[in-house]
This record gives sequence, structure tokens and C-alpha cells, in this order.
Amino acid sequence: IADAEVDTTDVEFVGKVKVFQASTFSKVHGSGVAAIIAATRDNQYGIPGLCYNCNIGATRYGFFKDYKQLRELSDAGVRVINCSFVSSSKLQTAQAAIDTMYSQGTIIVAGAGNQPWSKTKGEKRYYPASYDKVISVSAVMYKYPDPMDNLAYEDYPNKPYVANARGFVGRTAGFKDHNVRGPMRIYPVSTATLNPEVDLLAPTVGVFRYPAYMLEDKIEYIGSAATSVAAPFVTGTIGLMLSLYPCLAVEHIEPILKLTATPVDHLAVNAPYKGNYGAGIVHAGRAVEMVYQLNNPDEIAFISGQRFSRWEFPITAYSKEVRIQDQEFTDQAVFDLKAGNSVVLGAGTVLRPGRNGSVHISIDPNMEQQCELRLRSD
Repeated sequence: IADAEVDTTDVEFVGKVKVFQASTFSKVHGSGVAAIIAATRDNQYGIPGLCYNCNIGATRYGFFKDYKQLRELSDAGVRVINCSFVSSSKLQTAQAAIDTMYSQGTIIVAGAGNQPWSKTKGEKRYYPASYDKVISVSAVMYKYPDPMDNLAYEDYPNKPYVANARGFVGRTAGFKDHNVRGPMRIYPVSTATLNPEVDLLAPTVGVFRYPAYMLEDKIEYIGSAATSVAAPFVTGTIGLMLSLYPCLAVEHIEPILKLTATPVDHLAVNAPYKGNYGAGIVHAGRAVEMVYQLNNPDEIAFISGQRFSRWEFPITAYSKEVRIQDQEFTDQAVFDLKAGNSVVLGAGTVLRPGRNGSVHISIDPNMEQQCELRLRSD
């Protein structure tokens, strides 16, 4: 975690944090991020993190020119680094540092930024999120499957709106002509940063605000689309994936996250932002399950339910079978599947790459796994 201070004495982090470089206090923003990733479970305090048994390497943010503090983590063997900070400057020296860390097996996850569509129009990039080989994460709403379950009024009764509707890429949405039976429109000012570099979405609004609990013993929840909160959901998921299969190659992490994400293209309110919010909402359970399936010779690995027209998907499967169904790879998508056994193309499979895309499926029964799955009973 490259952020503000992570409090090593806090009950959630005792015994699991190594501080590489001290950072600023910043109202323990770093501890808030760390809690989402790796807070201890079942201790009658706070919240459980996604990867609650993961260890934390903590360092400071900044050093935008060469990310030397991140390289220190990578050199020490850290596999995933969370960066819930942004800069407006794109520097080739920083990209070179990221390339080096990636070659060492370290993946960086970063918040896309908090500037809304009303200001950026999808054109503004923030870094490190928008560098190559970095997973850029923006905000999505998650709570109400039926938007009308959270109907409210501004300047009652004239302006109805909904908030925190599941799958919406903005915090609030209004109605055409203020008619609740009419189509909805996300308020552009209520989004976080969206652009073509965004890879995934994760929750923000309604997430438990751990720093308020830690410092003031208050129960509070995030009220804005803050990507500092979204990024650690992806980082924690990657921690789980690597805990299950430490040999997971760095180039396979992002494809698995995208293949298992929850799509949001079907929601009409998201249409104005299509192409700017990535593959959908990170789904930790499905991502971990796919890692298990792909690397268990007794399992069937399923690839299904997505429509991809871009990005690269290198996948290696040691499962007894890979079953592809209701799945599309078209246009600029690159799908490269190396399987040890059987591959079955089921109904709804569309493999139609364009000039800048490709599909390659191969079977090699002599492939050897580098390590075994590390299964746990707790």
C-alpha cells in the first residue's frame, strides 16, 4: 500500500504490517484503504478486509517521476500495490518504472481519479491509473437493485431522483421532465473519473468509513464516488487470487478480473459513458473461483457471459476442460488460450476478431504447473 500512514498499532493491522517508508498522517487515509484490503476478521472490531490474512507492505505516496518507493516494494517481492492517489503528469520515467515492476511480477492497482464527467468528458487522464500495465479502477453504485427503492426528491415535490442504484456509474440519476415513469439520466457531476483507460469498477458510496471509526468511534459511510475507496476492492481481490495460487502470472491477473466482472452495459443510463468504465464491476468470488478452476486438473473452467471488443486476454488453463459459452471476442480483442486438456466451444460463442485483434486456442498436454493451489478451510 502506497498511501498515508497505516497504523501498525491498530487492532486490524497488528503483526501484519511492514513499514518500508514512513508516510504522512492525512487522517489515516492509508489505514482506511488498508482496512478494505486486509483488516482482520472476527475480532469484534471494525470490518473484515477482503484478504483478511494478507500481509501489508506500507510505504508513502508520491515520487511521481520514478515511483522509487513502489520499486522498493516490488524488489522486496510484493505482488500487488495499491495506489489510491493521483497525479496529472504523464512521465516516461514513471512508465519505465512500472514496466520494470511488471516484469518482476508486480501489478499496480490505482484509483482513476475523482473528477466527474461534467468536468472531464472522458478526456482527462490521471496517473498512475492511466499508465500501461496498471489496473485503473473507477466508481460504481451497488446497493439498490431497483432504483425506485431509493427514490427521493430535491426541492420536494418537483425534482425526483434516485441514488446508489446497482450498476449505475454515477451516484445519482434524475428523470426526464421530472417524470418518475420516464427514462433516467445519470447526473454527470455525480460520477468519478471515467475514461477509456478505466479497466474495472468497484463500490464507493455506502462503504464503511474505517478512519471515522478508528479515530472517533463513529459509524459512518462513504457518501461520494471516491476512487481511493474503489481501488482497494480490486487490490484485495488480487490478494485472494495470489493467496490461492501464488504462481499466477502477472499477465493473467487483469484478464481474469475482466472475464469475471459483472457487466453494466445493459443499463440504459450507462450508455452515454460506454467505453469509459471498463469491463464492469469487480467480482471477488468469481475471480477467485476462476483461478481455482483454471489451475485444478479435476475442474471445468468456464468462460462466459461477456462481450469484449478490446483488451488482451492471455489465459493458461490446467483444468480438465475449458468451456466457452455465451462469450464474444470481437474487433480489437486478443484472446490467447493455452490449455492442457480439452476446450469446448458452446452455444453463443463468437470469435470474430478484426484486423487489430486475434484469437488463438492451443492444447498442450505436456504443460506443467509451477506450483499447486493452496487451499484453506477457514
